[in-house]
Amino acid sequence: MPQSTNDDDTPRGELAIRTIAMPADTNPSGDIFGGWVMSQMDLAGGIAAAQRADGRVATVAVDGFIFHKPVNVGDVLCCYAEVIRVGTTSIAIRIEAWALRQRAKNRRVRVTEGIFTFVALDESGQKRAVPKD
Repeated sequence: MPQSTNDDDTPRGELAIRTIAMPADTNPSGDIFGGWVMSQMDLAGGIAAAQRADGRVATVAVDGFIFHKPVNVGDVLCCYAEVIRVGTTSIAIRIEAWALRQRAKNRRVRVTEGIFTFVALDESGQKRAVPKD
């Protein structure tokens, strides 16, 4: 089990996706692109939202996005999703991204978080109601 940065700082939500940060995901300075991290979080949120909506969803907003620490090449990026609000046609999901620092004996560090809002869509791409839980 990876060690967290402190005992009170553990991921909220369920693990939705994890992937490894590769050299191809860096800028010319060797830093992992923030946009790459955001795209992984959007994928994780989309998975969770589609499960809750029981079908197709689309991202409509991202709020409160904060980068806490960088992601390094070789880190395993783990995105945790927590449904925080379900509206008539939309679902808000808190996504936390944590890095498993491979070179630091799998130390777990929260690197980014944000609220992603998705809208449920029907077969023709129009808004539809989210089923009651």
